[in-house]
Amino acid sequence: SERPSARTASTAIASTSKANVANLVSRGGARTSKLQDNEVSNAVNDLLRFLSGGKSDILILLAATAMIPSICKNVLKISPILGFLSAGMLLGPNMLNLINDKHTVELLGDLGIVFFLFEMGVELSTERLLSMKKDVFGLGLSQFIVTTLVGMGIGSGFLSVPLPIMLVISSAFVLQLLKDKQELGTRHGKAGFGVLLFQDLAVVPLLVITPLLAPNSGTTILQAIRTAALKASMALSAIAVAGRFLLNPLFAFTSLSLQQEAFLSTILLTVLSMSFLTQGLGLSNTLGAFLAGTLLSETKYRYAVEADIAPFRGTLLAIFFLTVGFEIDPSVFLSIGTATNVLGLLGLIIGMKAAVMMILGRFVFKLSLPAAVQSSLLLAQGGEFAFVVYGMAKSLGILSPQASKLLLTSVALSMALTPALADFGSKLGKRLEESSGFDHYLGQDSEAQEIMSEKDYVVVVGYGTVGKVVTDLLDRKFVKYVGLEVDPNKAIQARNKGLPVFYGDVSRPEVADAFGVGKATAVILTISDPAATNRAVISLRRNHPDLKIFARAKDETHMKRLVKTLNVDARIPTTLQDNFLISLPFGGAVLELLGTSKEEVDTILEEKRREVLMSTGSLAALQQQQKQEDELEAAMEVEV
Repeated sequence: SERPSARTASTAIASTSKANVANLVSRGGARTSKLQDNEVSNAVNDLLRFLSGGKSDILILLAATAMIPSICKNVLKISPILGFLSAGMLLGPNMLNLINDKHTVELLGDLGIVFFLFEMGVELSTERLLSMKKDVFGLGLSQFIVTTLVGMGIGSGFLSVPLPIMLVISSAFVLQLLKDKQELGTRHGKAGFGVLLFQDLAVVPLLVITPLLAPNSGTTILQAIRTAALKASMALSAIAVAGRFLLNPLFAFTSLSLQQEAFLSTILLTVLSMSFLTQGLGLSNTLGAFLAGTLLSETKYRYAVEADIAPFRGTLLAIFFLTVGFEIDPSVFLSIGTATNVLGLLGLIIGMKAAVMMILGRFVFKLSLPAAVQSSLLLAQGGEFAFVVYGMAKSLGILSPQASKLLLTSVALSMALTPALADFGSKLGKRLEESSGFDHYLGQDSEAQEIMSEKDYVVVVGYGTVGKVVTDLLDRKFVKYVGLEVDPNKAIQARNKGLPVFYGDVSRPEVADAFGVGKATAVILTISDPAATNRAVISLRRNHPDLKIFARAKDETHMKRLVKTLNVDARIPTTLQDNFLISLPFGGAVLELLGTSKEEVDTILEEKRREVLMSTGSLAALQQQQKQEDELEAAMEVEV
């Protein structure tokens, strides 16, 4: 009778033990799972703490600059600049506030402007500056004076302070748009470039005037002018001495190492030292960068400098556009009164600046109506220097924080509207071009007369694929040209884009005389028909025996006839089939004929080739294109 009880007790003990073991295992598993969860949570928190601050700012900025251009161009079909502004507004302190160190990011953005103006200086040699003197020192100076006076009047009305709120224009926005749309060669593009260039040179007086407006500044205008003149002379003297005696030896020494890192470090040293020099003397940091670029533009290293600095400039400039978006505060539109003030000031900035530019361009400097309309809308926004001026005015007690926010938001919004204004101006200009009389296409308008009144210009005959290559490369060198095309459709299409291409047959002496062929620097014949080329050359040689002529030949026999019989410099394109990329070497030969060094021509062709391939997504064809150009160069050497 005891055995069943023992078994029962044994079974009970065993079941109790199993239950205890199960409980222990369950508790241990829960503890292990909880411990793992804690470890994962701690690891994630450690990672977030590690990435907080500057590291997360860098990752966010790089992600934005990498993704926004593709999204805007391929998905939204809008300007990437507008995308950067919108992203900056979203990421900035007025919305998500994901950027921790706003000041450091703004410094990076300022470097983008510095490198952008440096690149502009490199591209603009003294020769080019003198060739644009009418736009720079005529239209640019007039626009500066009038907008300063009008801006001070509006500033007095809005802020009770005569601050020239409408003076500055965004060089970065406008020049980037002109480059993207390939409109630097148009009349409104050249006018806009001249105005922007003078503004960058004349920003110094604005920085001098602003402190005088501070309460109890204790400085007279005469003293301020004297101080500014002293600082400017010190900066210009230092930069001139450095450019004359240091730049060439320094770049020559570092280039001997054959290390790109050493050459790039020399570029950065030059840009930043010149920029810090002018900024330290109370002038604009961009002025120092621009002057450094102009000094390097006269050296043989300018093209290597342009190629090396381009990636830095592009990334930093994108960061600058993001920082502009930081200043857009959507909350100002929550109050009807504040929203009314912002929109009213925005309308005044755009309306008055467009009106001033329209009146000066159309009635004083005799721009055509389409060119005046496009340039006025293109230059109607505020600019990046406004943030410097308003920040200075705020720190000096000239502006209250509320007034500063109102102004910064208005200027940032005007910059955000720049792509839309530029597109509207292009459409309106095209419509005005199309509504012009046919004389507009025959070279009897003010724009054609202005070009032909100059001494140095080139006549390009034919506006097919090869003609487009030639004119595009001439625009990159800021060489004035007049295009002639016998196909009225091609002439009308080009003229409606604002390009100086007109309808006419150069083989007719009266047409050649009407376009001033006799006083042109050279005539470039890009006609594919050899018979038409022969007629044009014979007519030109008969009436202008000393004229420099560069012609497109069909084959070797045709080329020898042109060279030996008619004293013409002739080239055979790589292929008889018109192709923009394959025609680039012919355009390069034209530049060499006009006195451009081979080194510069090679750099320009390389940049243009990459630009075309990037736009078409055909980078895989780059090696094949390079091989074709090498074969063409070898063939040209054999011909010579």
